[in-house]
Amino acid sequence: MLKDIIYKRANSDQELHEILLLQSANYLTSVSEEDRIKEGFVTVRHDFNLLKRMNDKCPHILAMHNKKVVGYALCMLKAFKNKIEVLKPMFQQIENCLKSNQAYIVMGQICIDKSYRKQGIFRGLYNEMKQQLRSKFDMVITEVDVANSRSLHAHYAVGFKPLCFYSSNNQDWVLIFWDWS
Repeated sequence: MLKDIIYKRANSDQELHEILLLQSANYLTSVSEEDRIKEGFVTVRHDFNLLKRMNDKCPHILAMHNKKVVGYALCMLKAFKNKIEVLKPMFQQIENCLKSNQAYIVMGQICIDKSYRKQGIFRGLYNEMKQQLRSKFDMVITEVDVANSRSLHAHYAVGFKPLCFYSSNNQDWVLIFWDWS
């Protein structure tokens, strides 16, 4: 485990651009089938303007090494539920499954640079998210493609539990949550 990883909130355009570079390198169609199975993948591509608007409302969580973004967990408020077409079904499922008085944040995507994996950064990002946001939210919710077994196992190891399963856009999803209350 690297001792010089710094966890922080995103606060510069440069950091947002580094998120987009890491996202692009790990996008579903950017990685081989073997890596999708072994290493995982991300399913959504954000544009800079949306990523910045999301960050302005609730800054994203970063893992930094030598002043470079090596991992991120995106913070997405429900105010953005209609901004990304592929995520609309997820928000509909959240509304169907949760009590209306439960305050939640959506972890819009988590990704770690391939050369920094298996060093505790995934857990570190989520622990930082919890530390920074648990005073405002009861839980964090995200969805994982059921074919992304690496991501599912990692989320369950942190403490996430399944909320529901559903299909959308020719993919099978599990909606998962981590209760912070």
